[in-house]
Amino acid sequence: MKSDAISYPPRGLSREEAARYVGVGSTLFDEMVADGRMPKPKRINSRAVWDRVALDIAFTSLPDKDNGLQELLERSRRDGQTK
Repeated sequence: MKSDAISYPPRGLSREEAARYVGVGSTLFDEMVADGRMPKPKRINSRAVWDRVALDIAFTSLPDKDNGLQELLERSRRDGQTK
């Protein structure tokens, strides 16, 4: 494969990489996938691969510890629906 001068972050992540990406261990990540807090993987042949963008969306949806971000996101969603 030809070398590319641009560096790309991977879009597809293994289970271990996905867990590390969101800052938890593999066991907790499995629990979060099972209960819907994190997305299910895509299947590429026999491999389970997590979409980094879907992980970003799921991570953003997790509750915050009183830092106001969740309130801002909810207000933004409400404002967007009224326009």
